[in-house]
Amino acid sequence: MKNQYIDGPLLMKMFVNAANTLDNNREAIDSLNVFPVPDGDTGTNMSLTMFSAVEELNRLKEVTVGSVAEAVASGSLMGARGNSGVILSQLFRGFAAKLKNLRNVDTVQFAHALAEGVDTAYKAVMKPTEGTILTVARETAEKAVRISSEVKDFNKFIEEILLQSTSTLEKTSQMLKVLAQAGVVDAGGKGFVYILLGLLKTLKGEDIKLNGKNRLTAVATEELDEELYLEYPYCTEFIIKNPKGTPEQLKELLSGLGDSTLVVGDGRVIKVHIHTDRPNKVMEEGLRLGELSRIKIENMKEQHRSIIEDEIKEEQKAKDYGIISVSMGDGFSNLFKDLGVDVVIHGGQTMNPSTQDIVKAVDSLNAENIIVLPNNSNIILAANQARELSSKNVYVVPSKTIPQGISAMVAFNSMQSAEDNFREMTEALERVKTGQVTYAVRDSVFDGIEIKEGDIIGIGEGKIKNKGDNISDVAFELVKTLIDDDSEVITVFYGQEVDEDDAYSLEERISEEYKDCDVEVHYGGQPVYYYVFAVE
Repeated sequence: MKNQYIDGPLLMKMFVNAANTLDNNREAIDSLNVFPVPDGDTGTNMSLTMFSAVEELNRLKEVTVGSVAEAVASGSLMGARGNSGVILSQLFRGFAAKLKNLRNVDTVQFAHALAEGVDTAYKAVMKPTEGTILTVARETAEKAVRISSEVKDFNKFIEEILLQSTSTLEKTSQMLKVLAQAGVVDAGGKGFVYILLGLLKTLKGEDIKLNGKNRLTAVATEELDEELYLEYPYCTEFIIKNPKGTPEQLKELLSGLGDSTLVVGDGRVIKVHIHTDRPNKVMEEGLRLGELSRIKIENMKEQHRSIIEDEIKEEQKAKDYGIISVSMGDGFSNLFKDLGVDVVIHGGQTMNPSTQDIVKAVDSLNAENIIVLPNNSNIILAANQARELSSKNVYVVPSKTIPQGISAMVAFNSMQSAEDNFREMTEALERVKTGQVTYAVRDSVFDGIEIKEGDIIGIGEGKIKNKGDNISDVAFELVKTLIDDDSEVITVFYGQEVDEDDAYSLEERISEEYKDCDVEVHYGGQPVYYYVFAVE
């Protein structure tokens, strides 16, 4: 049976299956990291972005092609994480714009919607790079437009553009030198291919279920609130990052507190959904396992849209500045607070905050000017997207590393104008060099350095500089590559897995070698990286 038209319910199911297909292959996408280090997060970011879209779909009252596309666009926009997630949200934004008010869609309309999505995504990126998800999406859309007038059957149509996307994906490893060196294809492009695969499987009658143990964030595709009980009027949802326990343990804690309970996740994130009459008790139990985020409490009878902001905040005069910083590790977070940061968003490598996370942080501040420090190159796009969504005066200082963020905060002067602060904080980014020490998760070759899985590697200014089998030795040699005649201060930040004594031993070794430099040691508490260095 041919599918010449797609209606709203079918398109909705296609996107749900696409999200599930993407999440089931999330770890494979994460492993396509350019550097062989354990911080790959493209699959995770794209999956969380897609699930935000599906969450929005579940709120739809009228299901048409236009409303489904708009829900996917708005959900992914607010839930976008990392560069790949932001680009994906922009693809959906353009896609939705072309399908507005449509109840059904044919292949010609679908193709032109894809093309509009690509155009929107390219415009959203300041310097579009070929060999990425942008290229895969563009060539896929171009193929879609070429064949749409002749290929009217959606099964055949999606098959053809899926073949094109797969072919383009394979070419990405030749289009970017870093991908060729790593021996991988573009991770974002791979995620895009899995999304198309999910669409096709739906048309073929398959129902894609989430893999049990690999679940990151599960969103129920059925109506969770099909039956509303007065004794459980509050739909309560939240996410626990870096949980101290398992979904099963939390589910046990929540037993008896409500119904329609959904508690799923993995070692990094747990997603909770429950209908309850005691939301405070539910959150109290959740806090046993870790910090709560993306909290949402709604009265299902719509007597109150939310009880999160129930208490009336006392009117107060807005202060001149509010500063938001993304940070990983307790030590770094405390340092940012000491430097004057108002809101610290916990995130970074492997857990990028979403656009919505940043918007919420901006909304929480009563300030004339708000400065955002992303402190990660993969968060800058989401921060800029949050700035565009906010009605407040927001400045995004494009810090790509934690040391750059610290340098920017040191340059901040509350007595200066916002424009002067933005300029000087941005200039301060160039005055610090960043080094990181971690371990390799696969064999690879970079710039002539042959790396084996398990090797300790030093990364300086975004490039692999050295390797070895001893953490302190690799760290010491890495510092040598960062030092020049202008260097005055070397700051050592040690992570979760480094003993304090080892960190101070390294400090002594560096101080002995560079007597003209001041050497400082601080606890960063960062995961993944044994050491982070700032050289100024």
